[in-house]
Amino acid sequence: MPTRAVSASAVAGMTMVTIGSMTANIASYLLHLPASRLLGVERYGEFASLLAAQLVLAVPALALQSVVAREVVRGRGRRELRVLGYRCAAVVAVLAFAAAPVVAYAMSTSVLATASALVVAPLLVLLATEQGLLQGTGRFGRLSIVLASAGLGKVVPAVVVLLLGGGPGIVLAASAAGTGIVAVGARLLDPGAAGGTGGVRIGVGTVLRASQVQLVLILLSSVDLILARAGLSESDAGIYALGAVATKAAFWLPQAVGVVLYPRMADPAQSAGALRSAMAVVAGIGATLVVAAAVASGLVTVLAGQDYAAVQGYLWIFALQGAALAVLQGVLLWAIAGERTMLAAIAWFGLLIELLLLVVVASTLAQFIVVAASVATATTVLVAAVALLDRRQGTRA
Repeated sequence: MPTRAVSASAVAGMTMVTIGSMTANIASYLLHLPASRLLGVERYGEFASLLAAQLVLAVPALALQSVVAREVVRGRGRRELRVLGYRCAAVVAVLAFAAAPVVAYAMSTSVLATASALVVAPLLVLLATEQGLLQGTGRFGRLSIVLASAGLGKVVPAVVVLLLGGGPGIVLAASAAGTGIVAVGARLLDPGAAGGTGGVRIGVGTVLRASQVQLVLILLSSVDLILARAGLSESDAGIYALGAVATKAAFWLPQAVGVVLYPRMADPAQSAGALRSAMAVVAGIGATLVVAAAVASGLVTVLAGQDYAAVQGYLWIFALQGAALAVLQGVLLWAIAGERTMLAAIAWFGLLIELLLLVVVASTLAQFIVVAASVATATTVLVAAVALLDRRQGTRA
């Protein structure tokens, strides 16, 4: 296939996936508006904390999607990959059930609300299986529909229950039910069950190895925000939380690049080119966002008020942190695609350094974001350098 055709196809895929993922992300953010107003401060705090716990539980689902997409590219059949998804969902369901009372105690939340939040975990795993099948076969139009539907399925039932006066537990249960419906719909969207070759049997352990890669990314993108609540004053922690929105935007906005190029990363013949393309495109988007954050920082007080003026001078650093992590995400996706998950050890070391610096050294808003951005950038440069060296060695071999 000519390079120009591949590029046009990739751009079209990125556009479709971006639309689907942005629809889901916007819906998720909008859920907080009615929840904060209708639940009240205390119950909203419980609700928001449990949504954060869901993010950690989503790690196996993210990993499974990557593994399924990779194995589809390698020719493995749908039936075997769906069986893998069912097995992973069963394991996650048992873990969620066992974790519910522990999480409820640790977070001071009700057991009902906690169980309602955690029950979504195995449903996300089932949904991820179908998303991986669509991603691996390059059906990005259908994947975009599923991504958007997942976001709306999670939010719309929750908002309806909120308007009817439901509490956090019932709202989260409705959200889980919506996710389950979308998972069933995604399965019906791709009824195929056969095809592909068997090869060596793939197990849950493969997903666990990929999960630790996804987990370190999630932690690197959120540990500074978590520790800011304990290490900074309440006002500075609130200001830091607003700045972290720029980090999240720069981190998640280029996500479609990795999703679309991932099948090429899993193909040994195209892996090297896909890695270069992903790094170049994501770095370009990140640089643009960093400049935009610096130029538009004055809008912070217009949109959020004078209380947040202190974050203006640091907004570009928040964006730099997210941009660096976005590049890191692309490289680590390449690592999962080629089963080079040991590469994540460098990222885990970077996370450890960040934790030590934030706990022992940082004590101001500026120090927190400088530490977080510096560690993210240094870790990304090191991981990317090792990945490129590995690629060159593989090419020479």
